Amino acid sequence: MTNSLRPQGQRQHGVPLPPVQPSPSPPSSVEGVPSPRSPRSSPSSSPSSARPVTRAAVGPGGAPVKQRDSFFDNAKYLAIVLVAMGHAWEPLTDHSRTAEALYMVVYSFHMPAFIIISGYFSRSFDMRPDRLKRLVTGIAVPYVLFEIAYSFFKRWADDDPSHPISLLDPWYLTWFLIALFVWRLTTPLWKVVRWPVPLALAIAALASVSPDIGDDLDLQRVLQFLPFFVVGLCMKPSHFQFMRRREVRILSAPILAASLALAYWLGPDMNSAWFYHRDSAQELDAPWWAGIVMTLALFGFSMVLTTCFFSWVPRRKMWFTALGAGTLYGYLLHGFLAKGSRFWDWYDGHAWVYQPLGEVFVTFFAAAVITVLCTPPVQRMFRFAMEPRMEWAFKRDAAELARERGAGVGSVTRSGAGSHAGGKVGAKV
Repeated sequence: MTNSLRPQGQRQHGVPLPPVQPSPSPPSSVEGVPSPRSPRSSPSSSPSSARPVTRAAVGPGGAPVKQRDSFFDNAKYLAIVLVAMGHAWEPLTDHSRTAEALYMVVYSFHMPAFIIISGYFSRSFDMRPDRLKRLVTGIAVPYVLFEIAYSFFKRWADDDPSHPISLLDPWYLTWFLIALFVWRLTTPLWKVVRWPVPLALAIAALASVSPDIGDDLDLQRVLQFLPFFVVGLCMKPSHFQFMRRREVRILSAPILAASLALAYWLGPDMNSAWFYHRDSAQELDAPWWAGIVMTLALFGFSMVLTTCFFSWVPRRKMWFTALGAGTLYGYLLHGFLAKGSRFWDWYDGHAWVYQPLGEVFVTFFAAAVITVLCTPPVQRMFRFAMEPRMEWAFKRDAAELARERGAGVGSVTRSGAGSHAGGKVGAKV
């Protein structure tokens, strides 16, 4: 029914978002990059309230504790649910024009939304040792572990014992981790160039017409999705405030409806592989100039729909807000079920899933599964792989030692002061 090029083999598409910490310190792991926490009162604080400031909770001893920003956690959870739904719809798109239209619209903005959030909370990233450590433990280590795990899973589940294990050729969902690793390392560069977004768009356009880039580290995706990360780096709380204005929410409804109608009309002829950003124009059997046109057109289309998405994300705490901290867990773990459903012919063996009620069931089942995989018990179970501490692997820098020495001296001083005060009280009594 469609002319889509479905991702196969080692060039599968995928998504989400690893979370990141806000200014002044960058994400510590991508859910191994721990999710964004609300920045304090500063120009880079989070946009969840009228002012870009969140209330600070008070911890033991009266010390202020950063609170998570509900808006970003809500956005990440809703985006990861759309990711799971998109993977569940993929086998249906050749049988249902409606499923194809929904699939194309969702794929045009769910990854850009994740990447923009990642860029927004990477603004303070620099080459400071503690931040480089978090980059390794929160992104690089989960990438290695899950790349190996996915490769063994394919060997077993797909009866393909010769499937290679290669850390240079990301398979299925792991491409996002290697992309985030590269993007974050380039953050200092984007802070100093004069026109970061146009430059990133030029790089993406050049990549789309360069078939010789190859599959190493999935560089096509790294470069073609780069503009969204740079947009996130350039965004300010006021931009998110604008997206949540009442006028934007009202306009988003007809825009979304028009997008679905356009996707329904173009579905049979549109190659949905354009939305994966993993191939050059020539590899999609298109003239080279189509890569430049599609890069710019899809960037504009994705930014409009991402704005519509953000405009409807709740800013208050919801029942699912806490699940925003576990989106990377859900993202990487649900890949085994998504792939297993293809390897074990779950769709072809049950014709009822291609009926309207079956499609609805598949949609809600995907949402339920990804919700469970984002819960705290699952996070605790797999934290060893997603957020390993690995203190044994790193040298302790001078700043860290100084902080510990300072804490020790402060503790002794407070203890001594307490004893001294107690002595005075006792003497008076």
